[in-house]
Amino acid sequence: MALDFFSSVTSALERDKLIPDVLPEGFQPTILFSVQYPNKTEALLGNELVVEDTVDEPSIVITPLSLPQEQATSQAGDASGDISYTLVMLDPDAPSHADPIYGQFRHWVVTGLKTPLEGLSSTSNLTTLLTMPSTTPYRPPGPRPASGLHRYTFLLFQEPASTEPFAIPAGAAEHGAALEERRKWNALEFGRNYGLKLVGANFFLIRAD
Repeated sequence: MALDFFSSVTSALERDKLIPDVLPEGFQPTILFSVQYPNKTEALLGNELVVEDTVDEPSIVITPLSLPQEQATSQAGDASGDISYTLVMLDPDAPSHADPIYGQFRHWVVTGLKTPLEGLSSTSNLTTLLTMPSTTPYRPPGPRPASGLHRYTFLLFQEPASTEPFAIPAGAAEHGAALEERRKWNALEFGRNYGLKLVGANFFLIRAD
């Protein structure tokens, strides 16, 4: 059954051309996650939302059946289950789908996401815990009028195993929060620079008419 879910993710990414525009050909997710806003709006693999739905910072919810085996079978206090994640949100269609000269636009980078160990034996979805402040503060979608379709994309990376919490060094580009500092970013290059493993993707669409 899990393979069907993973295939659905890949099919949606291909349908809306995030493969290959953002992700490489052959990308196969290994973690399933959803993005849930405080108003109960959810990103569901390309559903259309409106700007007003996405104003506040969302929560990231991971499906237990897709967790790495060492994490899914761990107990509270067991270091083998202490896997953490980095999440990024980007818009490859900035300022417009037809002329994305500022893409990828970096909307959000947050490190140190963890699943609550006490809930790993449950079949319920797990809302990740924020253990670090955002590296790039969340900036909600604000597409220009008449800029067409925007594919707001969330990528989940597994962080390198370490005894120290993973963090982006001070002075790195990802700490830039001003509008112009967020432009022309590259999420996969960011992942490679810090030894992050891409494990999942999700997205929603906003149509700016």
